[in-house]
Amino acid sequence: MLRIACFLVFALSAAIAQAQPANPVGLWKTIDDASGEPKALVRIALDGGMLTGTIEKLFRKPGEDPNPKCDKCEGARKDQPITGMQILSGLKPDGDEWAGGEILDPNNGKVYKAKARLADDGKKLEVRGFIGISLLGRTQVWQRE
Repeated sequence: MLRIACFLVFALSAAIAQAQPANPVGLWKTIDDASGEPKALVRIALDGGMLTGTIEKLFRKPGEDPNPKCDKCEGARKDQPITGMQILSGLKPDGDEWAGGEILDPNNGKVYKAKARLADDGKKLEVRGFIGISLLGRTQVWQRE
């Protein structure tokens, strides 16, 4: 009887794990689309069943401001340091991806709709920011740290 109970618990745990999308929680390196160089480290966390992402570190070149502010942002983010800023919010599980959220581009201060999905066995995260529909946007590939 104990073996049957253990088997049922194991089977139920496996079924639950397969029903939920893989988890992108952790530290991710963002890559510049044009240069291919690292831009920032973003910490993704799970908060109330939704993903959030906060910039932990910026990779700056010599001569660049080591702690830039979001001068093009609006509202509460206006002129706030980019390091420590939450740029990703509200992503909820949706099949094999996370969707329904928003992402901020600190370079232009604009907020876009967002979705994300893991790739390459969880080593990469494809983050798509878009206006209106997903076809009108771009995808960045972040690397797990």
